[in-house]
Amino acid sequence: MKLWAIMRRDLLKLMRNPLTLLSTILMPIVYLVIIGNSFQGTLKNLPLAVVAEDRGIYAIRMMEKLQALQAGPKTIRLTYLEDPGEAMRGVRDGVYKAALVIPPDFSKNVAQGRLAELGLFTDNVDQISTDAIEGVLQGAAATLRMKFVTAREPKLKQIVLRPSDLFTTVDYDRSLIPGVIVMSLFMGSLMSGVFNWVMDRFMGVTEGYLVTPLSRWEIACGILASGVTITSVAAILVLFSGLLITRSTIQGGLPALAMLVAIIVMGATGILAMTFALLGRASHPRLVGTFAGFLNVILFFPSGAIYPVESFPPWLRSFSRFNPETHAVSALKSILFKGADFAAVRNDLEFLAVFTALMLMLASISFKRTL
Repeated sequence: MKLWAIMRRDLLKLMRNPLTLLSTILMPIVYLVIIGNSFQGTLKNLPLAVVAEDRGIYAIRMMEKLQALQAGPKTIRLTYLEDPGEAMRGVRDGVYKAALVIPPDFSKNVAQGRLAELGLFTDNVDQISTDAIEGVLQGAAATLRMKFVTAREPKLKQIVLRPSDLFTTVDYDRSLIPGVIVMSLFMGSLMSGVFNWVMDRFMGVTEGYLVTPLSRWEIACGILASGVTITSVAAILVLFSGLLITRSTIQGGLPALAMLVAIIVMGATGILAMTFALLGRASHPRLVGTFAGFLNVILFFPSGAIYPVESFPPWLRSFSRFNPETHAVSALKSILFKGADFAAVRNDLEFLAVFTALMLMLASISFKRTL
């Protein structure tokens, strides 16, 4: 009951200021659309699985061109597999951006001047990466008969790359939904969590807690519970608003929706606890606002919400592996667009669970029942 009293007071205070909840929902959408349209650049290190079922001269030449793309412009990062099924499973699970299959009769068909096809199976959920891979592979296939690349555009039609999308096409607007949800989680954790707490302490409101029998655990859990509730509700509203705007549905039905809600709640709890651990002892709300802008940049943009993580420089890729927003975006994309089950997003969920537990422990240590 003591915890509920703290939580109820915090919720009532937030509900008297609907602008807070409204900004948590609207600002991420506006922010992401503007920033998302401004991102451009050359993609690099896109993971490509290659299954070579042919050992002929033209298959070897195709492999050499792939290796040149990996060593030169570094557009792709190759992984060689023996089983096409394993390669396509890797694409479905998000391990690879695409899988290239060189069929057994490829070199023979090229040598005899017949139609020779290369199978390309793409993760078209990430359309930016798909277009980049298709572009470089089309160029490699078009010049496969040539020992040297000429200045003129080749007009060969005997070698054809056959792209196959493994998932329903995801347009640009729809691809922004996971990023919008994560942005909402971050903003909600600040608006309804640590900023609210620091403001109360700055205004002297929290001094009232000191004359009550409430323990620091009850105070912390009550405030955390109210923040998680507000943030989760806002993020779920953002999810359904995004689906409504883009006229799309959730792949997988109710089980997928349950996993999405679980990811949102877990992400809200982890990010809220993280902001409390970092900023809970701030002396002025202005410090929270200043640091929040910096924290938003270093967490959101390396998350893969609007730009493939694989194309980051090595140091930034290493950081993204420990970024909770990276794992939240990855899990949301897999469930929303691929209809992934629990096994496919297990690694992301395990990371979020460990991160949330660690942040809760740090937040509890930093929370003091003092002025």
